[in-house]
Amino acid sequence: SELRLAGGRSRCEGRVEMEQAGAWGTVCDDGWDLADADVVCRQLRCGRAVRVHGAAAFGRGSGPILRDEVGCEGHEENLWDCPAAREHDCSHKEDAGVVCSEHQEWRLSGGRDGCAGRVEVFFRGTWSTVCDGTWYKLEASVLCRTLGCGEPLRQLSFDHTLPGKMVYQCESLRPSLAHCQWTYNKSAPCHQSRAAGVVCNGTRP
Repeated sequence: SELRLAGGRSRCEGRVEMEQAGAWGTVCDDGWDLADADVVCRQLRCGRAVRVHGAAAFGRGSGPILRDEVGCEGHEENLWDCPAAREHDCSHKEDAGVVCSEHQEWRLSGGRDGCAGRVEVFFRGTWSTVCDGTWYKLEASVLCRTLGCGEPLRQLSFDHTLPGKMVYQCESLRPSLAHCQWTYNKSAPCHQSRAAGVVCNGTRP
């Protein structure tokens, strides 16, 4: 058997899909809770579960619905070690999903639209700011592209007012900031830094 998350913005969030007898299928959201999601996140080396989703929040899957009424206690090594019903009365509109702690997502906040403002990252269950000490045109380019906002026009700086701080260093244009080098809540690179901000040249509704 194999396990994966699909339809999310990183490999650590999405619709839960498992492979059985050569076919990929989904899990029904009846009884789907944090203990079940924790097992999925740990199995995928994605940390722990920070959000649990049902009702095909990451889109409807296809193929068989392989589990219903999953009842993990949370310590199991694999999802298929958990008690569950193999018979179900579900459809793909009830596909279960999860956001794990090692997932990263980004937003620009406080600007005119979603393409300008302070850079904020959701990681390990909380929103954090990004230190500008290693934040240059390259990092801003990666972020603007990831958000579908085009290219950076100019850099802004803000105060840090959120509990955590993230540092990114990109060597080249990567698919997202999570593919660059990053460190979380290490004080040295953030000493006397401000919070990075950017104005991208695109717009979002």
